[in-house]
Amino acid sequence: MMLKLGVPSKGRLMEKTFDWFGERGVVLRKSGSDREYAGEVTGVDGVELVLLSAGEIPRELAAGRIHLGVTGSDLVREKLPVWDNQVAELALMGFGHADLILAVPQCWVDVDVLDDLDAVAAAFRRDHGFRLRIATKYHRLVREFLQDAGVADYQLVDSQGATEGTVKNETAEMVADITTTGATLLANHLKLLQDGLIHKSQATLFKSRIAPWDDQTRSALKTLQTKLAL
Repeated sequence: MMLKLGVPSKGRLMEKTFDWFGERGVVLRKSGSDREYAGEVTGVDGVELVLLSAGEIPRELAAGRIHLGVTGSDLVREKLPVWDNQVAELALMGFGHADLILAVPQCWVDVDVLDDLDAVAAAFRRDHGFRLRIATKYHRLVREFLQDAGVADYQLVDSQGATEGTVKNETAEMVADITTTGATLLANHLKLLQDGLIHKSQATLFKSRIAPWDDQTRSALKTLQTKLAL
């Protein structure tokens, strides 16, 4: 059995992943045209490259259809319940950095921390007759974070794109989203809560705890880990 390594199939995350492995003597490359999702690995035997979207990789790791996968730590934590029972982190790769944060309108001058948000959320429900809306695609992470913070009077509104614009469009009162520089938040007149950092994400090499591991795949993993100095 070949050890299956899943990596992002396109974009900067794919390029950075290829560079990261290449710098350590393991060459990953696409085979065929740019439209084909096939690839090859040189520098270590017994490893098959599987090209997937970054969002698919957590699911494939949890299903045991790939042995290793590179994706954002935010995606694994969002998509996999009790994620560390299903996968293990082998390496933080040092790129793809982004922060999952809570942000509110800048005009909320009395809301700077989670305790302020809790009070405003309760007042909002009392005044408007429905719960304060938070636009996000990270439902699990946001819900767990707010539960730990004791914030209850809110509802999550699904947003798969242009999340920062939902407040201006009046489809949400605040957002929970990924940011790298904060420029988009500022452009949409939003501010980060001082204690509103939910997760610091980066590209991570994960190992599936579910995938079938035989002597051949274990041997390939050991060789790969030696090459990668893990």
